[in-house]
This record gives sequence, C-alpha cells and structure tokens, in this order.
Amino acid sequence: MRIKRTTPRSSVARRVSLVVAAGSLVAAGALAAPTAMADEATTYSTAQLAEASDAVLAADVAGTAWNVDPKTKRLVVTADSTVSQAEINEIKREAGANAGALKVERTPGKLSKLISGGDAIYASSWRCSLGFNVRNSAGTYYFVTAGHCTDGAGTWYTNSARTTTIGPTSGSSFPTNDYGLVRYSNTGLTHPGTVGSQDITSAADATVGMSVTRRGSTTGTHGGSVTGLNATVNYGGGDIVYGMIRTNVCAEPGDSGGPLYSGTRAIGLTSGGSGNCSSGGTTFFQPVKEALSAYGVSVY
Repeated sequence: MRIKRTTPRSSVARRVSLVVAAGSLVAAGALAAPTAMADEATTYSTAQLAEASDAVLAADVAGTAWNVDPKTKRLVVTADSTVSQAEINEIKREAGANAGALKVERTPGKLSKLISGGDAIYASSWRCSLGFNVRNSAGTYYFVTAGHCTDGAGTWYTNSARTTTIGPTSGSSFPTNDYGLVRYSNTGLTHPGTVGSQDITSAADATVGMSVTRRGSTTGTHGGSVTGLNATVNYGGGDIVYGMIRTNVCAEPGDSGGPLYSGTRAIGLTSGGSGNCSSGGTTFFQPVKEALSAYGVSVY
C-alpha cells in the first residue's frame, strides 16, 4: 500500500487520501540468520541513526515513512505496496555503512493523505474532517485541521451542497508540517469544545504505547495506540512531512484533518497513511500542540 494523503489539493494528483494501513506488516527482505544476528548485535549511535534517516530522505522514495525505534535503536522504514525491491535496495545503498540500522517493514495499500471534531467539512472540491475547535485570547473561534486540506482552500462549508458557510482558511502549513486553521465567520454555527460526545480540555504530547482514539467523517471512531514518534513521511511529489506521530489506528480518505485524542486530551491531526478500516492500517498524525502554538490558539 502506498502512503496517502487524505484530502486532495488543487490537482487530481493531490487529491489522494493520506492513510497508511498497517495491517500485517511484513519484513521487506529475508536475511540469512547469521547476518540478522550480527545486525541485531550491532549498536548504532544517535549520530548514525540520524545519518541513516538522512539517507532515506535522500533516496526520495514515495510511499515510505521512517522513525527511530528507541527500544531497538533501529530506524524503522515503512514501505507501502508501490515501493519496489529495487527502491528498497537503493535506500540501503544510500545508507551505506549504516544500512544495518534499517528495519524495513511492508504495509499493504498505498500511503496517501486523508476533515464537534471529526465532522465533515467541505472546501470547493474536496472533503476533510474537522480536527479540534479552538479559540484565541481575544475570544475568536477557529478550528484546526490538516494543512493538506487547507492548502489551496478558500471558504469552508458544513454540507456537500456548499450552502452553509463555516468561514475562511486563516492559516495553512503543508508540506513540512501538516496543519491549518479555519475561522468561524458564520455566527449561526455552534462550536463546542468536544469530539463527538468526548469533552476535550487540554492538549498533550504523544508517547509510545499511549492509547488513542481517532474520529473522522468517513469511518467514524476507531482506537489503537501510538507506535512511534518523530516520523518522516514521503507522500511523493515533494510532499514530505516531518515530526509525525505513527499509530496502528486505521483511517480512510476523507478522514484527513480529524482529531486524535486520548481521553480529554487533544493529541494530533490526521495526516495520512495506508490501508483501511476493514483490514487495518497505519496512520500518521500531525502533533496538535505544534499547530496550537503556531497559531496562538487553545482547545477549550
């Protein structure tokens, strides 16, 4: 499967969904036992892991995502179904002496980009999911969502007929980051500080193993856990995002921008991934605290 962005941008190619399915990850290549044992016995320094990460970035293979596993001290490289063995070999060649630090895992489907929180929101020609309702110190209300959703979007609507206005895009950051801000200009709309029926009272950083829940306008509510931090995801076409949260929660196109939360705490915004909610998947999220800080807003 290929890493996908959940919401299309202005061109058709940009309208792929960002959801990574992690069901049944398979090692990309079988290693002879002695080599595998030797690799496991090798300790890689923080500098070597950073060099290996730079090498994967330099290889520039669309449909890959990578992050350091702090327990194994390896760089986990997730490759979707569109990544060929030749491309994996190229990544290893690029890594050179640090190739042993790479742990390649296959994920089915295609990584692509994937809008109370989780409700459908509509731009001129695509649908995403609302992330979290927020406000600034002056009491102006907004919501945060994915940046690949707000990129190129002007006015947002509550319905597919685009007859009920929400308001305009006020900020957008994609690629590198994946967050955007939309201001409520329609005073007739309510904007509760909830995700569905779950009240959200604060924002927090993700931790590996944290139990999390995601809500989106395509697939509803699904749970899972955080499996990695500070992941880099290459969606292709120059769309590379950094510092993402890796999870085993499923998502599908249209879920982009939707909220990731743990109890009453806001954690992230749905960026993309592979798979689906029938067979499972791997999904990446933009940390929400970064977005809140960038725009000077807070959940409530």
